Amino acid sequence: MTIDPQLFKETMAQWASGVTVLTSVYEGQPVGITASSFASVSLEPPRVLVCVAKRLHTHGVIERSGVFAVNILAADQVEWGMRFAGLMPELGDRFMGIPWTTAVTASPILPEVLGWLDCRLDFAYDGGDHTIFVGRVEAAQARAGAPLLYFSRQWRQLDATALRVP
Repeated sequence: MTIDPQLFKETMAQWASGVTVLTSVYEGQPVGITASSFASVSLEPPRVLVCVAKRLHTHGVIERSGVFAVNILAADQVEWGMRFAGLMPELGDRFMGIPWTTAVTASPILPEVLGWLDCRLDFAYDGGDHTIFVGRVEAAQARAGAPLLYFSRQWRQLDATALRVP
């Protein structure tokens, strides 16, 4: 029995997730996409995973370069989330006007993100129409702030209310 793809998408839309911009570089050309399929895998050694659609150009770049960076977006960076998701097609260059830097792997690090992880590809696993890339974290940085979230097919932010746990 196969589940209806639309029902699967509607159900998964109920999972709130943070928003990242996944970047890489190959032969000096930076690439980036918005991604919410991201998770920590291991502390020793430090590893994370990202899931990337096989049809995307960025997928091939990560395979060829063997490197990627995960940029965790802040609530005030929704434009970057939209830009790297391809929702601003009038921008030919998704990096235009963004003064990005690099760390160890030369993958683009976006400024003022809540955190970034610079990774070297350790493993790639088939995930159907996606590949699950597992990277060893070579460098990282974090700062305080409010995260950008994606829930029920809309960009969101946390309210300031913390739940009290008895």
